[in-house]
Amino acid sequence: MGGSAFLIANSSFGSYLVGDGRLRSLPRRRLSTFRVRSSSSAPHVSLTAETLDKDGSVTGGAYDFKQATRSLIHELMSSPKKVTLVRHGLSTWNEESRVQGSSDLSILTEIGARQAEKCRRALADICFDQCFSSPISRAKTTAELMWQGREEPLVFLDSLKEAHLFYLEGMRNVDARKRYPKEYTTWREDPANFCVNGVYPIQELWGRAQHAWREILFTPGESFLVVTHKSMLRALICTALGLEPERFRAIDVNNGGISVFVFNKNGEAMLQSLNMTAHMYSGHVYNY
Repeated sequence: MGGSAFLIANSSFGSYLVGDGRLRSLPRRRLSTFRVRSSSSAPHVSLTAETLDKDGSVTGGAYDFKQATRSLIHELMSSPKKVTLVRHGLSTWNEESRVQGSSDLSILTEIGARQAEKCRRALADICFDQCFSSPISRAKTTAELMWQGREEPLVFLDSLKEAHLFYLEGMRNVDARKRYPKEYTTWREDPANFCVNGVYPIQELWGRAQHAWREILFTPGESFLVVTHKSMLRALICTALGLEPERFRAIDVNNGGISVFVFNKNGEAMLQSLNMTAHMYSGHVYNY
């Protein structure tokens, strides 16, 4: 009881002796054990520590995230997965402030094409096994520009289509607010309860997002690129994190914004990055 205890801790920055309220650096060496010494007990007790990956040991990345979120698939995968999500570039109806929804009439602008090219350069060092995209024009063109030079063919999934917003699609937001004040207000302020002829578009979107995740995660490979739309991205992110449709507007993603998830073999998700846009303002290249 009256002795002094010392802890020898080893990290990627070196070894340190902790005791008597002081931290002293020891000669640098790479070890994977912690040794606890006490002057009044056994000479030392060794505790084996599983080696963390190189990024986690340096940046404080999470050691594990088992049961941090609900499994999206309820089945064991063959390996962990990493999924990079990208919102399409600026479209004509983005510029005109129109409600887009699932319409295919809104196409990528010249600015949007340049944004897609910036995304391509920003992710050039990332090895992807497959690219999935919405088949709707503005996302499809973005994916085609981003996937240039890659060997695997693009895969277009109907489950990645944008939410269907019925008669609001194509209307300028200011006009929709005037013509359908009740419906438009519900869409903007209570989207989970926005309903048209008995159909709840956002609740339907949640179901499609869950289906899309299964299609993606059960594809052979470990690293995937997904190009889709803002509302669908909100649904993908929220369903991965176990959030209900009421949290739809808690997530925002810019045109060309990049988000990254990792999944363990149980299909449980960890959000590593949300709406990264550094590449839009510089020549930044990601490496993760």
